[in-house]
Amino acid sequence: MKVLISGASGLIGREVSQLLKERGHQVNSLARDGAKSASGDVSWHPSQPLAPRLIGGFDAIIHLAGRPVATIWTEKAKDEIRRSRVEGTATLATAVAESYLATGRPGALICSSAIGYYGSRGDEELVEESEPGFGFLAEVCRDWEAAATPAAVSGVRVVHMRTSLVLSADGGALAKMLPAFRLGVAGRLGSGHQWWSWIGLRDAARAFLFAVETNRVHGALNLSTPTPVTNAEFTRTLGRVLHRPTLIPIPAFGLRMIAGDMAEEMFLASQKVLPKRLTEAGFRFEDLELEPLLRKLLS
Repeated sequence: MKVLISGASGLIGREVSQLLKERGHQVNSLARDGAKSASGDVSWHPSQPLAPRLIGGFDAIIHLAGRPVATIWTEKAKDEIRRSRVEGTATLATAVAESYLATGRPGALICSSAIGYYGSRGDEELVEESEPGFGFLAEVCRDWEAAATPAAVSGVRVVHMRTSLVLSADGGALAKMLPAFRLGVAGRLGSGHQWWSWIGLRDAARAFLFAVETNRVHGALNLSTPTPVTNAEFTRTLGRVLHRPTLIPIPAFGLRMIAGDMAEEMFLASQKVLPKRLTEAGFRFEDLELEPLLRKLLS
């Protein structure tokens, strides 16, 4: 298959690209105007129309691009976060729909989303059929997924990958946590009772590959293991793997003072997410338990 990827230089994008190539697929990047590109790559600007002829030669498109959310949420940052996801997806979905109606390609659009869709839900077990939650991230995710509607209406197979906390020692949230944990100055966040749903980077990339290659898969998929943990358990486990104490909790009010709404929705939110549709479709995780994965990543 010929696969086009936006956000190919990101943490997940690099891993997905590598797995696709190992499986024998041809991979090209959908890169922003002005970015360096290789032969066969496609240039675009997310807020400007994309010519359908530029993507008609691909069998599937994986859309990962978007402004990082782990930042202080000023009004400007929130606007950029929303626009980078909603406008970019709408631009791509419109071009995909027009290309598919004219040529029958690309047949699949695999879009990144996030479990922020569900908001903070306490101990409720969340599956793909669960209602959306409340808050900035929930609104962004809802609009993000809705932006792909033109492609779905045209007959393209659209998949929304609701990604949880992706664990890798080379980037993402875990890499940012490690310095404090290695110094022994880390601890639970707030009460620590909030559920953290997670997935290893390799399994996340394998799930994207699964979505590309499995024609019966469509709609939302939760990219999280069926073994979520509380923040307190995550903290204890990481400390145990690193042989460091985790006795310095960060109170919720301190997090709110530092990071405002971002802390509330990302660090203190409770999301007990289960990959119901992914496992029913036949996907099998390589890393189901947190401690063995952390030991493998950090050995």
